Amino acid sequence: MATTVQTTVPPRPVYADGSPLDWSEAFVPGENVVDDVIAPRASWSAIVRAGEVFTLVDVGGNQSGDCLIFALDDTSERYSVPDTLAWQGNAYVDVGTVLRSNLGEPLMTVVGNEIDRQDTIGGACSKESNTLRYGHHTAYQHACRENFLFEGEKWGLGARDLVSNLNWFMNVPVEQDGALGIVDGMSAPGRRVACRADKDVIIVISNCPQMNNPCNDFNVTPLRAIITRP
Repeated sequence: MATTVQTTVPPRPVYADGSPLDWSEAFVPGENVVDDVIAPRASWSAIVRAGEVFTLVDVGGNQSGDCLIFALDDTSERYSVPDTLAWQGNAYVDVGTVLRSNLGEPLMTVVGNEIDRQDTIGGACSKESNTLRYGHHTAYQHACRENFLFEGEKWGLGARDLVSNLNWFMNVPVEQDGALGIVDGMSAPGRRVACRADKDVIIVISNCPQMNNPCNDFNVTPLRAIITRP
């Protein structure tokens, strides 16, 4: 006899009907070797070869794209927040920022950015941090850590490979007293950020599922990922 499974867990919304969406284009001219839609709450990854440019489009505006970067030839070399910030002497990521590895080596360089600044100190959401910040009723919610684990498995990466990440399009101001906060974003539909690969890398994106703070404008929308060969 068949049984019907019922749940009291509310459905996770995606984006509201009528949300403005702007798919934009690659930041630099050339051949698009990859052109993918990253669905709301989904993960994505790809290889970006040295000299190619990765463009991430904020299709709906204020949609956080959490990002990890690994060297293709040795994934134990990966994006490092402290190395990146120490070398440039600035807490924010912008045009000209060299995204450095834990060996201090360049992985990618930001060559285009259409918002005031990009964040790399706010970290990624997880089910554990959600329950701590917002209450245990959020425990069922998918989060960026789960996206990273799912996507990383395709490249032989696991929990030990998850390090501090970039948060494209998320606004995390640093106040005079050193306090941080996730606040209303500065992006808009169609805004872009672009990075040129300085060596062959694996880039991993979590289209952030967060619905408890303003990082997605409480309205989770798609991202567009484009890899261009100039």
